[in-house]
Amino acid sequence: MNTNREFAAVILAAGKGTRMKSDLHKVLHPIAGRPMLDHLLATVDSLKPAKKVVVVGAGRSQLEEALGERAETCLQEPQLGTGHAVQMAEEGLVGHSGDVLVLYGDVPFVKGETMQAMLDRLHANDKPKVVVLGFEPEDPGHYGRVIADADGRIAKMVEYKDASEEERACRLCNSGVMAARGADMFDLLRRVGNDNAQGEYYLVDIVNIANADGDTCAVIATDTPEEVTGINSRAELAAAEAQWQELKRAEAMAGGVTLKAPETVFFSWDTEVANDVTVEPHVVFGPGVTIARGAVIRAFSHLEGATVGEDCSVGPYARLRPGAVMEKDAKVGNFVEMKKATLGEGAKASHLTYLGDAEVGAGANIGAGTITCNYDGYFKYKTVIGERAFIGSNSALIAPVRIGADAIVAAGSAVSRDVGDGDLRMVRGDQVVKPGWADRFHDTMKKKKATEKK
Repeated sequence: MNTNREFAAVILAAGKGTRMKSDLHKVLHPIAGRPMLDHLLATVDSLKPAKKVVVVGAGRSQLEEALGERAETCLQEPQLGTGHAVQMAEEGLVGHSGDVLVLYGDVPFVKGETMQAMLDRLHANDKPKVVVLGFEPEDPGHYGRVIADADGRIAKMVEYKDASEEERACRLCNSGVMAARGADMFDLLRRVGNDNAQGEYYLVDIVNIANADGDTCAVIATDTPEEVTGINSRAELAAAEAQWQELKRAEAMAGGVTLKAPETVFFSWDTEVANDVTVEPHVVFGPGVTIARGAVIRAFSHLEGATVGEDCSVGPYARLRPGAVMEKDAKVGNFVEMKKATLGEGAKASHLTYLGDAEVGAGANIGAGTITCNYDGYFKYKTVIGERAFIGSNSALIAPVRIGADAIVAAGSAVSRDVGDGDLRMVRGDQVVKPGWADRFHDTMKKKKATEKK
């Protein structure tokens, strides 16, 4: 791929997205925990564009806030079609003399290789004025058709409703994604009219105008139609999520990850899973998770913002929240929750435990029912547990508190003061024994119950 030539990306995102029935802008709806627009921007950024311009309209403030300084925006108001939208970007490209790649914010999966192939095709020997991205779906349905020769030179682009039966038999369809040299793009757009049923200016018309001038236009066809999937409704959003997850699962398994039931595992856009990791059924990875080699993530666990070290064991039914760190050989079992806590090498919290704002030393053992009481309703406080410490079951560690190395906290203790290295801390009420009291109680209550029945 030749990435030396300058190009600008124009991303169309001015539509109202009414079919989503949402207050959130359509292109900000997440796929794998990441807004669909960000999926597209990340791919564009990998090609190092000279400029990025996002055309906004409805929901402008949401988009501008989400984009920040990552791209310029320009306003299309009113929305008068795709050709008109690209025209609105011209001002944002002042001083740019390179190529222009037109993309869509609701078509987030176009590959970098595909984008680059389109830009390269612009500079082939026949110097096409416009390059179109085509695709061949299983059901071409009512897509517009691209009539081209074997070398990809376009003879005609035609909407389905205007196509002849012979043209409808063509399976090559128009994705809407296009590339042109900047000067050519805007010269052609100025000649596009709106003499159509919608009264709109269509980007596709620049191809037919260039053809009428006797210039060459070309098509690049993607081998994977899924990369030009458009998202306009909740159902299509769900389908795109399923598509992304299927690809991610395949990628994980190809990289040496064992997925016991792949269709039940859900990844985030940034999940990193090393080889020889085993993931059992019904595991969900939220954003910000890294899993090191040899770890086992057991069924029904949920991880987000967590780092899991080599040969660790998580779950089943565990929840690792942001800031959870498990060092090598550490273990959390069923119904254990960690938040902003580190579990040292070989340390264990096998069941029914909450570790929040905590630091647990290597080799420590945290008994069932233990909680770090880290919040007083106003502020968070830290618990530090030393190496090889043993925390008995059903203990409450009231932060801020420090448990020393090799210390023991007896089961059922509520610890509010530091425990020294090697010390035993037992915080319990004195046990009171009343011989025969239970027998007398039972006799009394049985007699009372018998009397009430008469």
